[in-house]
Amino acid sequence: MSSHGIKDKVAVIGMGCTPFGEHWDLSVADMLVDSATQAFESAGVEKRSVDAYWLGTAASGFGGMTLSTALKTEYRPVTRVENFCATGSEAFRNACYAVASGAYDVAMAIGVEKLKDSGYSGLVKHLPAHDGTMGQMTAPSRFSLLAPAYCEKYGVRLEDFKEVMTRVAWKNHYNGARNPRAAFRKEVPKETIAKSLKVAGELGIFDCSGVSDGSAAAIVVRAEDAHKYTDKPLYVKALSMVAGPGNGPIDPAYDYTTFEEAVRSAADAYAQAGVTDPRAELAMAEVHDCFTPTEVVLMEDLGFSERGKGWQDCRDGAFDLTGDLPVNPDGGLKSFGHPIGASGLRMLFECWLQLRGEAPAERQIAVKGKGYGMTQNLGGGPGDCVSFVSIVGPELG
Repeated sequence: MSSHGIKDKVAVIGMGCTPFGEHWDLSVADMLVDSATQAFESAGVEKRSVDAYWLGTAASGFGGMTLSTALKTEYRPVTRVENFCATGSEAFRNACYAVASGAYDVAMAIGVEKLKDSGYSGLVKHLPAHDGTMGQMTAPSRFSLLAPAYCEKYGVRLEDFKEVMTRVAWKNHYNGARNPRAAFRKEVPKETIAKSLKVAGELGIFDCSGVSDGSAAAIVVRAEDAHKYTDKPLYVKALSMVAGPGNGPIDPAYDYTTFEEAVRSAADAYAQAGVTDPRAELAMAEVHDCFTPTEVVLMEDLGFSERGKGWQDCRDGAFDLTGDLPVNPDGGLKSFGHPIGASGLRMLFECWLQLRGEAPAERQIAVKGKGYGMTQNLGGGPGDCVSFVSIVGPELG
């Protein structure tokens, strides 16, 4: 894959993130104003300093006026983007490229989604017309196929893998209980998780991420300008977005034990950033834990674990807050829910806090000399998705 990257050309100078949850009393505009205002204050800039905006939302607005009418952006360009569940990440990627190109000095990426007012769970958009090859399975059904497929391929007992799924949910709820912005802020005993009602296959209720409302925002500038605004910027080391060919559900060779899109986007991002040993070089990673077996598989796709060993590393605590590589230290989708347009930027917000040493003390990770944070955001389903990976760090070089 040919990708030149923009390593150390762009810096994040301010971020904002609303609490995620069932915000019956807040509108899309309210949440956009909240996260944007936090970002302005974080960067120490006024609204008029931002030259252009990229808005990510899947179904909570159409066109740039969703943001311009809420924020009164004073005739600035606003571009609305959408890319499945990686929509917030897409907004960030485009804002960074715009600044790196020299087109703008200051840009904002902002994502929002309001899913709780419709009366439905999950995505609130109809599928487009298709040729009949697109499956009609629900998301839990599609992702439930990961567990038995993994067990069959690697000779793992299903009972053992289910214990690992339970531990992933337990870990992420443990982290989320220490995050004031999380939608679900209680630790959940492993026994409760293991005995929860089944949703699809071996997936119980606690194996599935929830539905919530929320917004998050980032302000970016050229790297050489970063210290005009903050003493602790985050520099963009890599951005990679990969869209797959969508063959998985109809390809007999696809075995439901990997997301090739995640493999490709991670490899591209590592090449851009110069990362050769991600488990050793990353201080933390935020990954797309839409369902607990997804996180297990991603540990291997992202190069954190050897093939067939990810379940053991999860079981042994390698990705806990105090493990070799903390994964989802903010609680992940399991604790935040998944407002589509905001999740990718919410992941970046955790990197912003952790790498600057500003996370709550009870979940602040020990960086241990590792300088990078990663976000990985998935959209679609197994064998049929997009994947985004970003790598950021507090130092140039």
